[in-house]
Amino acid sequence: MVSESVGLDLGGRIRTLRLSRGATLRELASNAGVTESFLSQVERGVASPSIASVQRIARALDRTIAELFTEDQPVGVVVRRADRRRVAYPGLGAVDEFLTRSGEGRLQLILSTVEPGGGTGDEAYAHDSDEEVVVVLEGSLDLWVGTEHHHLETGDALTYASRIPHRNTNPGPGIARLLFCMTPPSY
Repeated sequence: MVSESVGLDLGGRIRTLRLSRGATLRELASNAGVTESFLSQVERGVASPSIASVQRIARALDRTIAELFTEDQPVGVVVRRADRRRVAYPGLGAVDEFLTRSGEGRLQLILSTVEPGGGTGDEAYAHDSDEEVVVVLEGSLDLWVGTEHHHLETGDALTYASRIPHRNTNPGPGIARLLFCMTPPSY
């Protein structure tokens, strides 16, 4: 049986997560492979679930067991413009602004500003994210993924595997503003 930490209301945490998803007791119980009455007892602190039950409930809530035992998780994480991590690439004419916190979450968003002629450089690279999407918010972008070349204009988006060597350049004439989204985070 799972013993609750002092001050942690596991049942209350499960109830809060269930309600935030708009799920009924019956729906969550069914998805977790437990009975509705048992789940109700867990939420009210009347029953203490086994680790296996907690694992099934966590999975049904798209969470890990650790996340169920973490208190005060914010519903949303704000990264203020002034607090963004910024990386400038000297000689490449590019600046990245990280819109999500490093190492948190399952995806990463980067706002890139690339000067005409700037980009990632002539050498293609790959990284440990599985998938990446780039959206051209302003300007244009030439992007090579493996042997494929893509010319993107404002409003265009391209999805590709991050583990395939890729590189990009802004053909100009103006700056390019790009939004990169990758999962899982790798920068």
